[in-house]
Amino acid sequence: MSDSNDIDSTEAQTRRDYLKYSGAVVGGGLLAGCNSNGIESTSTPGTPTDSTTSTTTKDESYSVTMAPAGTVEFEEPPESAFTVLIHHADMALALGHGNAINAMYRPGLFGGLYNMFLDRLDGVSVEWTGLIDSWNIGKETLYELDSDIHLADPAYMTVMDNWDVTDVEEVRKNIAPWFGNAYSDHHRDPPDAWAEQYEYYTLWEIFEKVAAVFQREDRYRALAEIHTDLVSKIKTNRPAEPERPRVARVQMGLSDSGLSIYPFNINDPGFEQAHLRPLGVEDAFSDIEGYTQVDLEALVEADPDVILATHAMGPERNFAEIKAHLEGDSVAQQITAVENGRIYPMAIRYGGPIANVFQLEMAAKQVYPEQFGNWPTAESGSYPSFSTSEQLFDRQNVADSINGAF
Repeated sequence: MSDSNDIDSTEAQTRRDYLKYSGAVVGGGLLAGCNSNGIESTSTPGTPTDSTTSTTTKDESYSVTMAPAGTVEFEEPPESAFTVLIHHADMALALGHGNAINAMYRPGLFGGLYNMFLDRLDGVSVEWTGLIDSWNIGKETLYELDSDIHLADPAYMTVMDNWDVTDVEEVRKNIAPWFGNAYSDHHRDPPDAWAEQYEYYTLWEIFEKVAAVFQREDRYRALAEIHTDLVSKIKTNRPAEPERPRVARVQMGLSDSGLSIYPFNINDPGFEQAHLRPLGVEDAFSDIEGYTQVDLEALVEADPDVILATHAMGPERNFAEIKAHLEGDSVAQQITAVENGRIYPMAIRYGGPIANVFQLEMAAKQVYPEQFGNWPTAESGSYPSFSTSEQLFDRQNVADSINGAF
């Protein structure tokens, strides 16, 4: 294979005629799309994207719009997809296209972690552990993968080593379009080149648009209904505000140098907190911004009633050791959550719709056991097998939605 930099971008054609990108080129150009009648229209880059999820032309092609990629036109759904962040891979899986994924960030970790959820969904499985790790991936590998779509945020790609706007545009033009949104996780500022055209979405708004790309809107709607019912159940049955506990969401690591602690703001507007905001708890670290390390004394001062340890469940995790360390530390023993044994593992910092519904149930049981039932204290490394009466959502309904068995 020739070096991708040797390809003449002025003559190279989009790899497949059925995948046509019409989004804004960063730094100039026009944003071309289709209106509700399928007629091509143009607008200057930086203007808000069309709120319509997808449109269809007379020849059955369709387009989907999401910032920062803009509008992408398809003649048929993609059959292979490159991903980086797990929420996009989760969305493909939730639409029945989990095996279309050919690359992702840390596939060994996240593949094993998702199997923990999928063990509770009959007839749903995926094999991600052997995929290519897409972090700091080279352009040459993207040419070799020859994906139908790059289900990743083009702005986010430019934070990786050896990637810039020119590289992103080359891949879009010569291989396949980009389609993804990452900075909605915390409503972070994107790289400057993308700032004017960036928009923030909820997790389920992004999922709806990805569903339109794969033409699986029916599966999106079925899962969205399950999610809406679950959130309603939590909000309806949670205690009155004065009775809710003070909660700290932290990521902790244990090494030879001691315990590292990174707290998160539970109520920030991004999709990373989508499984915790419905709880309506008091945040022990409400003033924290970004990824900030604190010491144990700060956790003592915050004095949460409940500690939710994110990235602490599943393969490659050492939650039991971290919990034992806190319980055996004379300083940590001053924390109410440690004193009362209310330290719980969360599976993942961010995820798509499948992780979202499982972690909503998980968090509800951990924070409000009297209302939603106890979370088991034994750490088996898998998601607990709750009886039907203990489940906050129907597993079979989720499996049927993913498989299209309505």
